[in-house]
Amino acid sequence: MDEEYDVIVLGTGLTECILSGIMSVNGKKVLHMDRNPYYGGESSSITPLEELYKRFTLPDNPPESMGRGRDWNVDLIPKFLMANGQLVKMLLYTEVTRYLDFKVVEGSFVYKGGKIYKVPSTETEALASNLMGMFEKRRFRKFLVFVANFDENDPKTFEGVDPKVTTMRDVYKKFDLGQDVIDFTGHALALYRTDDYLDVPCLETINRIKLYSESLARYGKSPYLYPLYGLGELPQGFARLSAIYGGTYMLNKPVDEIVMEDGHVIGVKSEDEVARCKQLICDPSYISDRVRKAGQVIRVICILSHPIKNTNDANSCQIIIPQNQVNRNSDIYVCMISYAHNVAAQGKYIAIVSTTVETAEPEVEIEPALELLEPIDQKFVAISDLYEPTDDGTESQIFASRSYDATTHFETTCNDIKDIYKRMTGSDFDFENMKRKQNDWLISVTHPS
Repeated sequence: MDEEYDVIVLGTGLTECILSGIMSVNGKKVLHMDRNPYYGGESSSITPLEELYKRFTLPDNPPESMGRGRDWNVDLIPKFLMANGQLVKMLLYTEVTRYLDFKVVEGSFVYKGGKIYKVPSTETEALASNLMGMFEKRRFRKFLVFVANFDENDPKTFEGVDPKVTTMRDVYKKFDLGQDVIDFTGHALALYRTDDYLDVPCLETINRIKLYSESLARYGKSPYLYPLYGLGELPQGFARLSAIYGGTYMLNKPVDEIVMEDGHVIGVKSEDEVARCKQLICDPSYISDRVRKAGQVIRVICILSHPIKNTNDANSCQIIIPQNQVNRNSDIYVCMISYAHNVAAQGKYIAIVSTTVETAEPEVEIEPALELLEPIDQKFVAISDLYEPTDDGTESQIFASRSYDATTHFETTCNDIKDIYKRMTGSDFDFENMKRKQNDWLISVTHPS
């Protein structure tokens, strides 16, 4: 270990593994360490099921009705991949797709007035949806056509909207959309967690809705993908990539000290050895003095013996409960996967509820979501602190990632990865300029039967 590296990475969460893989591909000499004996850190998948019971300090072992413990791979952080989103592009650019198989998530639903409805995201679905009355459907259809035709480089498509000035609130007014439609458009299509987006220029929201529609068009059914055997496969895939390009991996390796000189990092000390480096990437748990608490997330893992009601018996789905529907400031999310993804025993389902904590009673906050899942065989409740770095790392050359938020997609995580990459290298992480091979869009996706 007593060597000089360009980059040392501490922690094997998804953010750290992607950056490690990208840096290795770019020719950097990388050492990647984790104090844990397993990959994934906060974003790991726990197997066997007995290990999950231990982790949450449940007194008993799983009952026999749960099947074989080794048939379970339970994510600690529930997220799906947008089919046309940034993480899929990163998987394709780095060719990590060769290590993974994905399934299309069967449906995306939104909560309104105590019931759940399929999210309408195409003109046809909008006209068939029970979420809206007849006249509202026509107005929403016009709005979707406007978004589909919108091109930020072609003012002819703006229809009187200035994308860098007109707020989203004004765009909704222009199309005379009602509050329920605004709720599911902003939260189930554009995937915002709060309503702060309403009073800023509309360009980002329009692009987010386009991303949803393009992702949906990719494979049908829903815009989301999920890897077989759980999300823990993702960090391992990028770790393999880093190793192929010369990266060195050490699990179960304690980190005793981050060695500094004149205000910047020069190495990491572990068990009386020092590995020297020019730059350091780590998750917040390794540098508590350089991060601040930015809130909390509650996540409840629920084991079910049935699909969720009113989802057409889907083996996988997402449900978004917009904040306005339950008098909150931020949305509640439900991610559901099952035995069909090799993450649970035959006939079993895993639904994970998550939201940003807003009160002193977080478990009461998520009750509207838990009611949708009844009956629940077993619950595992985790309340996690969210951390963000206190500085941009340019002086110390220590670059800390942000904690994983309550959203059920990886777009915010990818924004963090691109942000760290830019601060480390001084240049943008640009997907479009990456050299692509002819068949690089071959991503293995299984359609639900």
